[in-house]
Amino acid sequence: MKEGIALRGCYTALITPFAGDGVDHAALRALVEQQVQAGVAGVVPCGTTGESPTLSHAEHREVIRTVVEAAQGRVQVIAGCGSNATAEAVELTRFAAGVGADATLQVVPYYNRPQQQGLVRHFRAVAEASPLPVVLYNIPGRSGVDLLPETVAELVRQAPNVVAIKEASGSPARVAELLALVPELSVLSGDDALTLPMLALGAKGVISVAANLVPERIQRLCTLFLGGDAAGALAEHRALWELFRALFCETNPVPVKFACALVHGTGEQVRLPLAPLGEPGRQRVRQALAALGLLPAA
Repeated sequence: MKEGIALRGCYTALITPFAGDGVDHAALRALVEQQVQAGVAGVVPCGTTGESPTLSHAEHREVIRTVVEAAQGRVQVIAGCGSNATAEAVELTRFAAGVGADATLQVVPYYNRPQQQGLVRHFRAVAEASPLPVVLYNIPGRSGVDLLPETVAELVRQAPNVVAIKEASGSPARVAELLALVPELSVLSGDDALTLPMLALGAKGVISVAANLVPERIQRLCTLFLGGDAAGALAEHRALWELFRALFCETNPVPVKFACALVHGTGEQVRLPLAPLGEPGRQRVRQALAALGLLPAA
């Protein structure tokens, strides 16, 4: 395991830009460079925001490789390697370790609806197969199963390289529940709108969708709060609130893909079964970007 890794601050859940039928690797490298220059703690390729369910196995690997190469060790790379098939998650995680990722993000297996003991065995198998630190990813709204705090505690006891969790259950109180059982765990918010309340309950940062657009501000929010300036962090939260809401007006990553097209010039293409953002959503995203001065001059 990579020694001494500290997970703290803003980690950007990167979009995967597409061009035609493939991944736009040049645009992806440019996005990583923007994140590095903004001073984020790290980047997360091939998560939900990166449309991992519709990447081919080859594309998934090449996106991870491209992001690691573009980061050049300047920020941490937490590679999304989760799957609802344990063997596939193990294979992807070994690949990520081989190309130099710093950690791996492992989502709760979706559709299968595993029991809690099945989750323990799944994540333990991944952790034991790779030297990478493991970041669990609990998102019951997408996976259909809630990774319970007691299960997380059992996992940490059995697999010491399980070091963190991206908590996207929608409950800030879950942070307190987790830390009461596993105080050494790093909890990262999985929802931009809940980052501040989760920090107040002991979280160490966020895996952020909005950071594709305002990475320096999400990092600042975390730095201010963790540095003792709660009022400053609250001011950032309030300033970004409408953006947080707009980016989830339809299924993620549809709104953020559209926003990145406006701000960065990346393609807004999403893959089926996702559809392009509807006109009401487009208006809402434009308004939120304009309010923050993010739209390029006409």
